[in-house]
Amino acid sequence: MSAATATKTSGRTPFKKWCDENTGLFFLIPWIAGFLIFKVYPFASSLFYSFTDMNFFKGIHEYGIMNYVEIFTDKATTTSLLITFKYAFITVPLKLVFALFIAYILNFKIKFVNLFRTIYYIPSILGGSVAIAVLWRALFRDDGVINIVLSFIGVQGPSWLSDRTWALFIICLLRVWQFGSAMVLFLAALKGVSVDLYEAATIDGASKTRQFFSITVPMITPVIFYNLVTQIAQAFQEFNGPYIITGGGPRNSTTLVSLLVYNYAFKSNEMGMACALAWVMFVIVCVLTIIAFASQKHWVYYAD
Repeated sequence: MSAATATKTSGRTPFKKWCDENTGLFFLIPWIAGFLIFKVYPFASSLFYSFTDMNFFKGIHEYGIMNYVEIFTDKATTTSLLITFKYAFITVPLKLVFALFIAYILNFKIKFVNLFRTIYYIPSILGGSVAIAVLWRALFRDDGVINIVLSFIGVQGPSWLSDRTWALFIICLLRVWQFGSAMVLFLAALKGVSVDLYEAATIDGASKTRQFFSITVPMITPVIFYNLVTQIAQAFQEFNGPYIITGGGPRNSTTLVSLLVYNYAFKSNEMGMACALAWVMFVIVCVLTIIAFASQKHWVYYAD
């Protein structure tokens, strides 16, 4: 080190030296500020409010676990939790099965395969939008397209959206229809399976069905696991479909937890109860995710 450099270095204050050594940290300040303000603060404040009777207009008058007690004792909230579980356990398996089935077909060399891939992916882009939910409601109303088509073949269509038997099914159908994103991941995984495995299985006399369950499925289990975890999290957060198509009815048969959170927060102004419900949903998703991660050692195959 030259004398000039040594003099320059020794002349720096401790603060200036620290700034020079941590220049990169200054570039992270906008992200850190945004993370603290828009992520950490709402996260912490919602946990605090969940232990209060916070009301938008009346403020806080009581602290305790009364919200959580009400969630697990009140019939409306327990029913909503059961409906949400039912919705998730119907839509997640069906969505994964359809996504894998279509991906498996589109993995073959067929004409216009790229066009078909695009067509099947489009619902995932549009499915979560308000416009599609409105269109779905128009299709299944009493005088909608579905009932008109059924009337042409002499079938009296049911009241899809006002019948408790069918309302949840219609909401689930909209969710399953949006299988494009999972399909794309499955398609990428299928293309990563070695052709040599199929050739060896064919020589051994294995049928296509046997190859699918003995080679294809085990080799893509990491992607199945990833899709399973992400779809569970998304299913428990579904809001647009139930809110726009049925509004939670008939008789609260499609009131998922996310819709109930909205009702408490912005209709009843009971923010404390809404926060408590949101945290219950968060814990449920965490528990299901932990169970999925704990189970992966029994069925997920990693090549390395």
